[in-house]
Amino acid sequence: MSSRRNGSLCSTLLLIAANLLIPIAIVIFATGFFPYKPLLPGLAEYELLDGYVEPPEAPFDKLVFMVVDALRSDFVYTTNSGFKFTQSLIRDGAAIPFTAHATSPTVTMPRLKAITTGSVPSFLDVVLNLDQGDESSSLASQDTWLAQMKAKGTGKLVMYGDDTWLKLFPGTFDRADGTTSFFVSDFTEVDHNVTRNIPGELRNDDWNTMILHYLGLDHIGHKGGPRSPHMVTKQREMDGIVGQIYKAIETQDHLKSTLFVVCGDHGMNDAGNHGASSPGETSPALLFISPKFKNLQKQTQDAPLPDAENFRFYSTVEQSDLAPTLAALLGFPIPKNNLGALIPEFLSIWSKGTDQAYLLHQNARQIQTVISAASGTKTFDSALPVSSCASPSSDYEELACEWQGPSNILMSARVGDDMDPQWALPVTMWLRKAQELMSGMASNYDMFRLILGQVAAVLTVIFGLGAATRTISPTSTLTPLLVISVAYSIMMFASSYVEEEQHFWYLTTSTWFGYLSLRGFKRSNTAFPRHLLLTTLPLLSALRLLRAWNQTGQKFAGTPAIVKLFLEPNPHFLWFLVGLTYVWTHRQLVYSFHGRIPVPINYPAMTGLVLAAFTFKAAFTLEDAPELVVPFVKSSLLDFTRGASLIARARAVFVGLGLATAAGMGFILWESKIVSGLRGSRHKRQTPEKNGPARAEAVTVLQNLYTTLALTQSRTTNIPLFLIFNLTYWFLSNEIDTGNLSTAELGISSLLLQYASFFAMGGSNAISSVDLSNAYNGVSDFSVVLVGILTYVGNWAGPVWWVVGTVVLLGRIWRRDQRLALSKDKKDEAGEVSVVQEQSQTQSGLFKTYVSVMTLFTAFSVAAVMAACTILRTHLFVWTVFSPKYLYCVAWSLGQHLVVNVGVGGLLFWLGSL
Repeated sequence: MSSRRNGSLCSTLLLIAANLLIPIAIVIFATGFFPYKPLLPGLAEYELLDGYVEPPEAPFDKLVFMVVDALRSDFVYTTNSGFKFTQSLIRDGAAIPFTAHATSPTVTMPRLKAITTGSVPSFLDVVLNLDQGDESSSLASQDTWLAQMKAKGTGKLVMYGDDTWLKLFPGTFDRADGTTSFFVSDFTEVDHNVTRNIPGELRNDDWNTMILHYLGLDHIGHKGGPRSPHMVTKQREMDGIVGQIYKAIETQDHLKSTLFVVCGDHGMNDAGNHGASSPGETSPALLFISPKFKNLQKQTQDAPLPDAENFRFYSTVEQSDLAPTLAALLGFPIPKNNLGALIPEFLSIWSKGTDQAYLLHQNARQIQTVISAASGTKTFDSALPVSSCASPSSDYEELACEWQGPSNILMSARVGDDMDPQWALPVTMWLRKAQELMSGMASNYDMFRLILGQVAAVLTVIFGLGAATRTISPTSTLTPLLVISVAYSIMMFASSYVEEEQHFWYLTTSTWFGYLSLRGFKRSNTAFPRHLLLTTLPLLSALRLLRAWNQTGQKFAGTPAIVKLFLEPNPHFLWFLVGLTYVWTHRQLVYSFHGRIPVPINYPAMTGLVLAAFTFKAAFTLEDAPELVVPFVKSSLLDFTRGASLIARARAVFVGLGLATAAGMGFILWESKIVSGLRGSRHKRQTPEKNGPARAEAVTVLQNLYTTLALTQSRTTNIPLFLIFNLTYWFLSNEIDTGNLSTAELGISSLLLQYASFFAMGGSNAISSVDLSNAYNGVSDFSVVLVGILTYVGNWAGPVWWVVGTVVLLGRIWRRDQRLALSKDKKDEAGEVSVVQEQSQTQSGLFKTYVSVMTLFTAFSVAAVMAACTILRTHLFVWTVFSPKYLYCVAWSLGQHLVVNVGVGGLLFWLGSL
């Protein structure tokens, strides 16, 4: 007995150590992998270049900079666009159109940093972009074209729209009215708050820079995708704003030298999301607009254009090219940390070759300064010897050698020599090459922290293995878990496998459950045809439906899936399945509260809760995708609750869930108190057989209430998946009752189903798959805590459901083992007490076994992802594939494992064991 206690204590300590090391390893590694980059301080000033007298005169003195969030290039340039007036400006030559390439991550904050500084932002800005209260990413101390326009002292800076600008540039704007960028349910007010300020500002003459950032189009994309019925209407609204501003520039004297820029910060994919590197996400529109441009172009541009699969229309430029181009057009020095190149289409504004040469030379010198600071050398200060250029020792040296040709060209241009009409092309090509080199330097990795984080991760694996070998019995059950963990770890070193990770989980889950089903048949006395028809085929069919429900990843994202092929074209069938899911949930709720509250209260209360949840989802879908709402749902249920807002509907559901949860918790505590009272004195105890089932059933109240929450936070088309979850749950329950499933095997099943359900509901390893459509249910103002929780539940609704279900199934295993133990025990009082004590220890060991399974896999996954990010840190896809995977690894390890599996699961298990 003493050795058993020592072994249990040792396994517990190892398990605690492993779970403490997981967040430590993650934090240490992240600080080395996502550091802030060193930047050149101060504001740039004009440099006196040899042979030039002074900078050329700028053609503009005011700037209106209009950002339409998620303005994908085809939204402006193609036949189906609502930007008809803007297209007329392109045809007239008053608008010069481009497709601006937005590098990953394609989310607002890093894109605004690239646009305003001309540099490549840190990938860590993806995380900072989600926290509206964060100020650590401020650009107040950095050189940007906003700082340069403010330093000119020719007018005030005003801003209306996305308050990300206020966070990036605190104290910069003289007048501002910010709106939160994450309240994606709002399509109209968030833009009206911007537009209402425009007429007054166009009449004012005290500003030189006006920033407008519209969010409605991005919100429509998140809610309904690029083909939402609201999309063209919103485009027409934005086109009307363009017309209003352009006409003011044409007619008002104080605006005649105003440059009007319209652009998107990023695009969106076919699901309406963004953050990754698909063509749609990285191809926003960019237009420079002014009546002065009408005589600039040699030939007018056609508009609209036919659709293009790569979303590239007209010339393609980098977003960072905006900074040096605005510097030339508005007359200020290029920001110090810029990596952009002056867009050559604008050179012809300056008729003198010396002016054009100055602008290109200034751009080159500024980038050379950045390169010298990054390389720690003074490569460009003097001509390199011929021997060095014959075999350059670094990319910097090669670039310096190649500079000699463009340098000579610029020298000829500034002294007025006769030049080839294409003389600027070699200089522009050199700028592009320098841009590519510096942009490719993704980060200044801290190798010590990377290695230290991996050492901590390896220790986590060792401790996890030690705990698992002492906890999981029989030891042979550990083999499939190790096979899954090792295979998954190997897969992390291939970008294609990371992008298509869902196939690993689908295949592994089907294989594992097929194995369990066949093993169960061999151990039972059931005839094979009956077992095949009633168990194996329904189970494997359910898993196949799970796999085909949504297509995620990159390669197969556009292929047909059940949602797109059957449910969306047949909304009646969709709502039949949705209704069936809610009816099943209602039945489970009523059953779990049966005997705890009177029937006259139970049935109406649960009916009201489920009806509130269903009508909210119907009203939500009517706003989100009205084409999916059938007349019956609209005319019967929604008319019954007409007038209620979505926020009020969602709050009614959450309040109902809160009250029911409080009641459920009360029943658990009350029943445990009654049981204690029935036991009487310490020497007169009831057997666990009499009170165990009641305690376990009480926890199912919380399981069914969470199901209602999960349905509320899931997309309508994903709601029927919970029917498939319940079928699989029934199979696991049956395997437990027949004695065919151990605790460790239940843990492996739960692990597989958590990951498989995440991908089946549309998740992936791309930032763009983060679904914000349900992040603001019941929320009227931004709250990082509330929105964070709702976002997590919305994206991990399936995995969390399986954690809650697994805890209930653990109680089922305990009762099964308890009955077996009690059947062998004597009925004398002393024997009964000893059994209770022994079973109490066994009960605590159940959850520890489950946590050991989850911890071991988590440790392997964290160590593997860290190793892949380190080894492949110079890989082409480090920022588009491996870095997002690391962020998802953090979410799975800290959020799903530590918070949900260990924290929430432990709390529920403790409640069930009271």
